[in-house]
Amino acid sequence: MAHVVTSKCRGCKFTDCVEVCPVACFYELEGQVVIHPEDCIDCTACVEVCPVEAIY
Repeated sequence: MAHVVTSKCRGCKFTDCVEVCPVACFYELEGQVVIHPEDCIDCTACVEVCPVEAIY
């Protein structure tokens, strides 16, 4: 199952989640990052590094 990025991400300037993603499944939409569910491999790398705990 792909992870969900919550509204805590809106305006966040950290890109740790994008940098650790092994399949580059993130894209930007309206000031926050979004995970493309078809590309996400559920590795949880992004969850572990998100400094604002916006990904679950």
